[in-house]
Amino acid sequence: MDRRLAVAPMLDWTDKYCRYFHRLISRQTLLYTEMITTGALLHNDPGRFLDFFPAEHPVALQLGGSNPEDLAKCCKMAEEWGYDEINLNLGCPSDRVQSGMFGACLMAKPDLVADCITAMTESCKLPVTAKHRIGIDELDSYDLLCHFVDRLAAAGCQTFIVHARKAWLQGLSPKQNRDIPPLRYELVYRLKQDFPELEIIINGGIRNLDQAQSHLKNVDGVMIGREAYQNPWMLAQADRRIFGANWQPHSRHQVIENLLPLVEQECSRGIPLKHITRHILGLFHGQPGARKWRRYLSENAHKPEAGPETLRSAMALLPIANSH
Repeated sequence: MDRRLAVAPMLDWTDKYCRYFHRLISRQTLLYTEMITTGALLHNDPGRFLDFFPAEHPVALQLGGSNPEDLAKCCKMAEEWGYDEINLNLGCPSDRVQSGMFGACLMAKPDLVADCITAMTESCKLPVTAKHRIGIDELDSYDLLCHFVDRLAAAGCQTFIVHARKAWLQGLSPKQNRDIPPLRYELVYRLKQDFPELEIIINGGIRNLDQAQSHLKNVDGVMIGREAYQNPWMLAQADRRIFGANWQPHSRHQVIENLLPLVEQECSRGIPLKHITRHILGLFHGQPGARKWRRYLSENAHKPEAGPETLRSAMALLPIANSH
């Protein structure tokens, strides 16, 4: 697994249509599912949550849960479904997540998390990784962070994706927890220095490939979240600049042309076009015609008859000369 660059798991955003679209822009960037709870997989049709397109590889499944046995069962499912990695969410601060005993609140229970990691790694051959904060509430000392990482590493986790903000579990909303606690990149750098044998990925507030390349001087990988979703074309040079591969998409227009076969396939199955186009509104971010593009899709993609022609009509509003 090459984790030098990844798009973060984002609830309600990084579904299979989003990931397929991102894969048309970057062949190398590691993609993550939304967080999926163990309960959702064990008590529903798992295919509804686990199915993905073969073109998405490399793709990782992010799980939410704290019961070692349940997590082990879900890891077996993920392996059978063909995922490349399983990630345990230890960073989400929402009230709903806390009441279900998963997410960031688990940073206060390193022994329980270690039991989860052990059960997960013993149940499958896939790499099991952890995504967490630098601390929660008053449990935010560097010593506690090191203890947490050391405990999970002893249980079998070798890759840590660290959101360089603490989380306040009381008083701040999930949105506020993404912005208000200050970023402390230096703590993640220090973690890599103190645990050189572990793979340390940095996350939080990273907005472009220049910043990503700067971080890579100090850590093993970079995870980008909202910016990759809202301005997906930023990934167009990732394969060349981050991974050293001699490939990048020809143009934004070509990305849409390459997306059209999937649109046709899914619409013929009765999938509403808006389920796909909601992820591509930012493709022409900052380009002439971007507002027309967003408005046309927002006004037309929800219509029952919307399909590939709707997307072609939206493209016709854009000047081809400005598509690169």
